Amino acid sequence: MVEGVYQPREVRRARYAVAAVFAVHGAVTGSFATRVPWIQDHAHVGAGQLGFALAFTAFGASCSMPLAGRISHRFGSRTALRGLIALWTLSLTLPSLAPNLYTLCLAMFTYGATAGMADVAMNALGVEVERLLDKSIMSGLHGMWSVGTLIGSAAGTLAAQLGSDARLHHALAAGVLTLLAIVACRWVLDLKPAEDEEPPPRFTLPPKSALIIGAVGFCAVFAEGASLDWSAVYLRDRFDTSAGLAAASTTGFMLTMAVARIAGDAVVNRFGAVRTVRGGGALAVLGGLLVVVAGQPAVAMAGFALMGLGIAVVVPLCFAAAGRSGPNPSQAIAGVATITYTSGLIAPSAIGGLAQATSLVVSFGLVTVLACGLTALAGVLRAGDRERPKVSPPSAAVRDPRP
Repeated sequence: MVEGVYQPREVRRARYAVAAVFAVHGAVTGSFATRVPWIQDHAHVGAGQLGFALAFTAFGASCSMPLAGRISHRFGSRTALRGLIALWTLSLTLPSLAPNLYTLCLAMFTYGATAGMADVAMNALGVEVERLLDKSIMSGLHGMWSVGTLIGSAAGTLAAQLGSDARLHHALAAGVLTLLAIVACRWVLDLKPAEDEEPPPRFTLPPKSALIIGAVGFCAVFAEGASLDWSAVYLRDRFDTSAGLAAASTTGFMLTMAVARIAGDAVVNRFGAVRTVRGGGALAVLGGLLVVVAGQPAVAMAGFALMGLGIAVVVPLCFAAAGRSGPNPSQAIAGVATITYTSGLIAPSAIGGLAQATSLVVSFGLVTVLACGLTALAGVLRAGDRERPKVSPPSAAVRDPRP
C-alpha cells in the first residue's frame, strides 16, 4: 500500500468508523443466532442436519477468505470494505428463506463466504488504524463487535417473543444494517496499493510460533461459536422453554462478552495476559459445568453467561502475543486468526453432529473440556504481557509508517 499522511482527526474518525463496521458485523451474527430454532423448524431439519448445514458456513468462509486481500488490493480498502460488508448484511436474509436442507446448505455457504471476506477486510483496516495510533485498539473493536451482536440478539429475542416470521425480521434487519454499514464506510481509511505492489498470496502457512497461541484461541472461539449458535436450541430442547426465553440465553451470553471486552484492557493492565486468561478459563469451565448439570433454565442461562465472561478477551490477547512471537508479526497474527476463525466456524457443526449421536448435554461437556485448555495453555501468551508502547502526543499529522 502507498504511504500516506493523515491528520489526527482523520485517524480518530477512521477508528470510530471501523468500530461501527465491527458493530454492524456483530449485529448480523446476533440477528441470525437468535432465530436458529425458527430456521431449523422452517427447514424441517434435525440437530444433526442443522449441524451439517452450519458446516457449510465454514466451507464458504474457507473458500472466500483468501479473496478479501485481493479485492482490497484491486479496489482499495474503503471500496472493498463497503462492498463486502454490504454483501454480508444482505446475506442475513438467505437462511430464513430456505425450505429444506439443500437450500439451507446453499444459504449457509453464501452466508459464510460473505462473513469471512468482510471479517478479513475490517480486521485488516483495524490493524492499520492501530498502527497509526501507536496503541492497541483491537480489543475495543472486538468489544464493539460484541455490542453489535448483543443489539442484534436483543432485537432477535424480541422478534422471537412476539412470534414474528424470521423472514420478515431478517429482511428488515438486513436493510437497516446495510444502510448503517455503507454510511460508516465513508470515513474508513482509503488505502491504495502501490503501482508495483504484487497482489497478496492466496495462502500462507502460519509460522510454528503461532500454532500453540492459536490453540488457545481455538479453545475460546470453539466455546463462543457453540454457545452463540446452540444456546437457544439447548434451552428449548432440554427445558421446553418459550422461543423468547431460549433466545434470551444467547443475549445473556453476548452481554457478558461485550462487558468483559470493553473492560478487558483495564483487567489485562492490572493482572497481565496470562493471569487474565487463566482466570477467564476457570470462569468458562464453571459456566460449562453449570450448563451440563442444569436442572432448570435459569441455571443454564447463568452458565452461558459465565462462559461469555470467561472467554471474552482471549482472542485479542492471542493476537497481541502472536505479534510479539517472531520476526514476522503480520504472518503470525494471520496464522492465529485463521486458526481461531476456523474454530468458530466448525464449532456449531461439531456440536450438532455430537448432539445427533449423543445429546446436547454431551456436546457442551466437550465445550467444557476444551475450556480447560485456556488455563492449561495460558502461559504461551506471556509475550502479550510486555508493557504497552507509550503513545506520544499527537502531532499535526500522522504518517503511515509502512515503507
